[in-house]
This record gives sequence, C-alpha cells and structure tokens, in this order.
Amino acid sequence: MKQIFFLLLTLPLLTVAQRRAKPLTDPLDRLKAEAVAAVESRATQAQQINDMLFSFSELGFQEVETFNYLTSLLEKEGFTIQKGISGMPTAWIATWGSGKPVIAIGSDVDCIPKASQKPGVAYKDPIVEGAPGHGEGHNSGQALNIVAALAVKQLMEKNKLSGTLMLWPGVAEELVGAKAFYIRDGYFKNVDACIFTHVGDNLVTSYGDAGNNGLVSVKFTFEGSAAHAAGAPWRGRSALDAVELMNIGWNFRREHLELTQRSHYVISDGGDQPNVVPSKAAVWYYFRERSYPKIKKLFETGIAMAEGAAKMTDTKFTYEILGSAWPGHFNKPIAEAMYQNIRKVGLPTWSSDDQMLAKATQKELQARKTEGLAVKLDSIGLPAGTAPTMMMGGQTYVPLTGGSDDIADISWSLPTIVLRYPSNIPDLPGHHWSNAISMATPIAHKGIVAGAKAEAMTLLDLLLKPEIIKNAWAYYNDEQTKEQKYTPLISPKEFPAIYLNQKIMADFKPKLQKYYYDPAKYKTYLEQLGIKYPTLRDDQRAELEKAKESKGK
Repeated sequence: MKQIFFLLLTLPLLTVAQRRAKPLTDPLDRLKAEAVAAVESRATQAQQINDMLFSFSELGFQEVETFNYLTSLLEKEGFTIQKGISGMPTAWIATWGSGKPVIAIGSDVDCIPKASQKPGVAYKDPIVEGAPGHGEGHNSGQALNIVAALAVKQLMEKNKLSGTLMLWPGVAEELVGAKAFYIRDGYFKNVDACIFTHVGDNLVTSYGDAGNNGLVSVKFTFEGSAAHAAGAPWRGRSALDAVELMNIGWNFRREHLELTQRSHYVISDGGDQPNVVPSKAAVWYYFRERSYPKIKKLFETGIAMAEGAAKMTDTKFTYEILGSAWPGHFNKPIAEAMYQNIRKVGLPTWSSDDQMLAKATQKELQARKTEGLAVKLDSIGLPAGTAPTMMMGGQTYVPLTGGSDDIADISWSLPTIVLRYPSNIPDLPGHHWSNAISMATPIAHKGIVAGAKAEAMTLLDLLLKPEIIKNAWAYYNDEQTKEQKYTPLISPKEFPAIYLNQKIMADFKPKLQKYYYDPAKYKTYLEQLGIKYPTLRDDQRAELEKAKESKGK
C-alpha cells in the first residue's frame, strides 16, 4: 500500500524511547480525524447548499436551478463537469482526481408535487400554495456529498493520494426516470464502488436485499374518435372509456394478484371537455414487485388489460415506459466499513428546540410514536428476509414490502451502498408536505454534517484499503449476482421522459423565484423567511407541555 507507506514516511520521526512510551498513531486514523475536522469547518457551506436546493423546489427532469448551482459550485472547486448525460438536460457527472479507485458519490435532487412547506413550522403552512416542495428531503444529499468530497479532496491533494471522485445527481428519482439510463449508457462502467446518500431519521447503512420493490413505470395512451357527445355520440369512440375500463379491469384483477405486488395509477389525460367524445386519453401506471421476473409478469398483465379495454371500445392503444427500478441489493464489505465509521461519528446532539419541532410535528400528523428525534444509533441494517413462505393453495411469497428506488439499478451493476443520515423527523407519511418541515432547519443541517463525516471517513477507507474494494467485488460476484444477473427493464428504444413536469414548473417557478435563498444577505433560509425556530401553535405548545407534565408524574 504505497499511499500508507508514503504517509508513514512523512510523519514526524520519533525516538525509540518515544515510540516505546507512546505507540505511533495509525496514519489512516490521523487522516480520518483531519477529514472530520475539514467537514466540520464546512458546516456553513453544507447548510447553504441544503437551503439553496430547498428553496428551488424543482420537480423531476426540471431541476434547472439546481443543475446550474451545483455544477457552477463544483467547477469552481476544480471538478470537470460532463453535462446533459443520457439525454437529460439537468443530469451531470463531476470528476476530480486520477487513477484508481474510481468512487461514485450520488444523491437525488428532485422534489414532490404539492409539498410546499415553510421549514421549522410544525403545521401545514406552504411557502407557495399548491407548489412543489421538498417533502422527501432530496435537497440535502448533495450538500452532504459535496462537503465530504471536498474534505477528502483536500487531503488527497495534501498527501498526493491517487484515486478519482465522481459526483452525480439522481435526476427525477420520484419518477424512477434516470439511473437505469445512466447504467444503460455506460456512465458507471469503470467505477469501482458507489456510495449513495438518502435522507432518513437515523445514521445508518445496510447490506443485502433491502426488502423493497422494483417497478416499471408505464403510460398507456388510447386513441379513438371524437364526436359531438350529445348530437352524434354513436359516431365517437371514447379513449376515456378505454382508460376507465382498463382501470376497472385492473382493480378487479387485484384480488387475484400476488400479495407482494403494489400497483397504482393516475389518469394523466382524460379528454378536453364533456361535450366532445375524448379522442385521446392516457393512464399512467406503476407496476411494483419483489423480483425482475415478477415485475415483467405484472407489466405483461397490464398490457393484456389495455388490449382488452381497446377491444371493448374499438380504440387503439400504445404504451411508453417512463422509468424503471430493480429491487435493491447492497454491498456487505462497504456497508460494514461505513458502519464502523458511523459508530465513531454517532448521532448529532439535538437541542430542545429541535426536539420540540419534531414532537409537535409527530403529534400534528398523528404519528404512531411521538418521541421526537432519534437519540440512539441504529444497528447496521441486515438483509431482508427472502425465504419463501408457503401459503394455502401451494403459492409461496417473500415478505411484503413497499417503495422503490432506482439506485438499485446501480447496485446491481457495481458494489453500492446507501448511507441514510438523520435530517428528517421519524414516523411521518413520506412524500408529504410534513416531511419538508425539518429540511431547512438545524435538524437537517446537523444530520448532513454527521453523514458527511461518516462518508468522508469511508472514502478514505476505500482509497487507502484496497482489500475493501476487492472484497466488495467478491461479494458482488460470488453472492449477489451468482444466481441473479441484472437485466434492464428498459430497452435501447426508450428515452428519458424529460417533458414530464414541464407545465407544473412553468406555472410555479415565477412564484417560487421570489423565495429563492440568498446566502449573501441571510445566514439561513429560516432567517430569510422570517421564521422563528421552532414555530408552533399555542395548542401544540400546550399539548407538549401537558405531555411533559404527565411524563414527569
């Protein structure tokens, strides 16, 4: 290990007597301590990046301000930027360094429709009524990654360490619309390992089967014939009828689908006006399941439903795949290395105001638990149970699950882990305005810094301990992909659906621009918005005080 040998030579020489009296500090531990200090020194930068992205509130494929801000920042820090990857105008890759290992560091950037919310306010109070907002907390991950990468970059320059850092964004994750295309187009072909970050309510990572679903996102478009709905309805062929019949058929079929499936839809085009038979209509489905074969089977069932609906209404249909994701599987050796660093960092120290905001929000949302923010570190996440359970009738199934994330497509292509960091309030609904409450407050800022410390330390492990990456690939080849190989759910014919969310953002961006964060004038976004932290109603304060007194008794 040339780098460690070099570091040993550069440490101050000690006399034999000194060495006997005090053992020589491990050079990697010394570097990790420097990395932690470097992250701490960048806490204000992390807060500003976080708050800036929160204020942009951009939906998937329309993350224009986020793109301009982050790429400009990284260019100034010496990174080489490749823009518009995979045909997505808001996607990019930023690289710095040279040689092996190549470590990818990613996090999502898009937000949630109708989730606008003032930070630090423990009840619904949108910044712009009806506007998008960071009700998933995707404004925070790039802040974490950038300060961690810059801290490590500083040490690599100082100590002449080889390796390449590759920062990238998860564009349109809420649409699972990007990462499968990144993989298909070869952007991760020569990457040795990937660390992905996602907001959570504790500081933790996991390995093995993550217990989540994969999915395919599909829009079915029906085409019929227009006619006067009252004057000559018999001359019309309603595309909306076809959409409704497909949905009715699917909802009746649900009873006879496997327990692990999750499927849902929205009618994205229902026609123009009631007195015109709709000549075009569309419905957008997510088909979710626990394995690639089952996702494909569910999708094929959906196609059959569409065919039946088209026949019943004498219409035609086409379908378009808008996005996809595999079920996640994450790397054990890298996760174990990360968790050791997580244990050294520990959870942030929450203030009484932090806990007050969290508990008031939990009570407002009628959460199952109203204990506030986590004060005990989670254990490392173990693989979800995948042993099939036998049911009556001879069917077997794996344990039930829920959401999906297209980081899984990267995890099936190279050793990957997800670091979750404590910037959100536990037990909230998710994809909801309430999940934005903490995301531009001291809770988010502290969680980002804690996560950045753990990530920076793990990056140093990957740079200076080649056996971790070697073992990571052994796990990937000999365990993860031994029997299940990655097969994309998209084909070369599919293209990213970059038109999605254009109209919504065109409508709301002028209103949101008035509230873009200005760090030159204000220390925090809370200060810019004039929000006293935390803001609670009188009845919320009274309820918390009553609960406190009751607990004291």
